[in-house]
Amino acid sequence: MYSQEDIESAIDTIKKEFDREWKGCSLTEVYYAGDEKSKAYQEWAERYQADEAIVLLSSFDVDESGGDGSLNPNSIYSDWNWILVRDTGGKWKHVDHGY
Repeated sequence: MYSQEDIESAIDTIKKEFDREWKGCSLTEVYYAGDEKSKAYQEWAERYQADEAIVLLSSFDVDESGGDGSLNPNSIYSDWNWILVRDTGGKWKHVDHGY
């Protein structure tokens, strides 16, 4: 559904945001969730007036601070969803995340 370059661009978008916004957390893994999962989220593209949606999955560690206070301190989160949208050929924009 997406080229390796498309996927890497989406992953890079999340890595940059994670480093900037997720204080007290360490991203340990982020990867493409697959075509079927991304197809299931295509209505998100419409919701954000975009052409395409992609879903990534990740794992990350949370330190004793609990991140921004909304996460469990000293824990590991796995299979965390990241939803990104874009216009065809444009830059990915992170629009939602969670389980």
